[in-house]
Amino acid sequence: MNKLLIATNNQGKIAELKELLANSGIEFVTPVQINLQLEVEEDGSTYEENAGKKAAAFAQASGLISLADDSGLEVNALDGAPGLYSARYSPKPGANDADRRAFLLENLKDKPRPWKAHFHATIAIAKPSGEIEYAEGNCHGEIISEERGTGGFGYDPIFLIAEQGKTMAELGMEAKNELSHRARALTAAMPTLKKFFSV
Repeated sequence: MNKLLIATNNQGKIAELKELLANSGIEFVTPVQINLQLEVEEDGSTYEENAGKKAAAFAQASGLISLADDSGLEVNALDGAPGLYSARYSPKPGANDADRRAFLLENLKDKPRPWKAHFHATIAIAKPSGEIEYAEGNCHGEIISEERGTGGFGYDPIFLIAEQGKTMAELGMEAKNELSHRARALTAAMPTLKKFFSV
């Protein structure tokens, strides 16, 4: 099978990556489509370690070239937190995206504004043979205290992109896929994908 496996079970990420890959000439599948159930513990100390671990595990399990990403929100006033732990940033177990946004704003409330921040993404592309290549992307903005927009996921409703005057959650998918950290990382990864798939 000469297809790319999107190595995530996160439906928000899958939706974004599907859009980004739509005109690439590369066929892709999701874990659900190939009946692959795999959870990989993200216990690395860097984005690269986590992305590489996920991509390698999915490639080994499926026999397909696999693409994984690890991403996070880094807030200057919090010394780069939540960073690697963005998806698990909460004082309580079982927290959802809204809980994590509320916790972030609680931790920022006594910090001087503007709350400058950026989203970071590292993409890993792994072959079943064990070869892995990486690419990175960033999107700069600031955190605002009121949620705006209904698109996106995670911290998108409180992440304002100043030049757009909109939060990530207020952008349409087309605009987000020009500006987002994941879009920029995938653009940087495209030469590797084209090399691996000879397109």
